Amino acid sequence: MASSRNIVVEKTPQAAAIRAAKIFRGIVTEAVTQRAVCDLAVSGGTTPHNPYKILAERAVTDGVPWPKVQVFFGDEHDVSHDDIDSNYHMVQRTLLDHTPINWEHVHPMQGDAANLELVASEYEQTVRKLVKPGEDGIPQFDLIMLGMGGDGHTASLFPGHPVLDESKRLVVSCHIPVLGRNRITFTYPLINAAQNILLLVTGDDKAEVVKRVFQNSDQSLPSARVAPKHGTFHIVLDVAAARLL
Repeated sequence: MASSRNIVVEKTPQAAAIRAAKIFRGIVTEAVTQRAVCDLAVSGGTTPHNPYKILAERAVTDGVPWPKVQVFFGDEHDVSHDDIDSNYHMVQRTLLDHTPINWEHVHPMQGDAANLELVASEYEQTVRKLVKPGEDGIPQFDLIMLGMGGDGHTASLFPGHPVLDESKRLVVSCHIPVLGRNRITFTYPLINAAQNILLLVTGDDKAEVVKRVFQNSDQSLPSARVAPKHGTFHIVLDVAAARLL
């Protein structure tokens, strides 16, 4: 499958969330139909709340084959799973608790471990073991969900950080100086191997960075380096975020 980019602009944040949820359902359902499993990596942050809530509200009726979905996490903060800042905590409470997911198929990152480098290495091995490889031998997720910060970061890939140039490791731990915190994150080799990437961005405050990423392709912004090699990049915006395009 050739690489492609699909940008959709909706009038409101809610409409954008509904569209993102629809794209999510289509990709997951198709993957399970074709392979009897869907390998999914979810994102944290605030923007995914609405599509997760939409998916949760319709979990029983929308036909998503949740028991066949394997859930991974694209990044995690250096906190325990029950911490309010945990991506796992947010996804669990907002989405997973309301679906008939098989909890043996849910693979959180252990963000509060003493040795995050070891956690990252072990998580990479889990991904390599459970997710089918693509043509280049890198695990190929059916869908990776991403968000984008006002500084253009995505997952826990921040501007100017050396991890942006990582070419071998698929999951790494890193210290984020601007936050003074540690993170675990997927790297570009794993992200860009996906069959589908879904990025939802809403809000007027994101308009300038949206222009720099998608119109100017400013490579200093981590989100501009997201480009699936053999898959589709689904970008869902609301009018406010897209106003400068």
